[in-house]
Amino acid sequence: MPHSLGRISYRRQKTEDDGGVLIDIPIHPELRAVLDICPKDAFTFLETQNGKSRSPNGLGNMMREWCNEAGLPNCSSHGLRKVIARRVAEAGASPHEIMAVTGHLTLAEVTRYTMDANRPVLADGAIEKLK
Repeated sequence: MPHSLGRISYRRQKTEDDGGVLIDIPIHPELRAVLDICPKDAFTFLETQNGKSRSPNGLGNMMREWCNEAGLPNCSSHGLRKVIARRVAEAGASPHEIMAVTGHLTLAEVTRYTMDANRPVLADGAIEKLK
């Protein structure tokens, strides 16, 4: 998961059978601040205490623990993907821009993920475009 030149690139494992969807996104300044405090010699910032890469299930289990510890029992790693889709939709991103961030393959998937977007915020942005 290289993060040189201010970007993170990886292939979604869920779609690995067909080569995987390449995700190549700029690093948000808040994420940059977190990455900057991670050990520079770490293989990945998601490694185990023993310095090994986490399995997908292992990461999911740790996310569950971290969310519980943070007092967020209704949150999950899958929920993070839905949240970023909603947030970028509310920021005015097009469906194809959302797909580039989330790795979705179809507009139907993006639509399903962004149904919970704040409709008044989206309406404000739509009307602003008419001015």
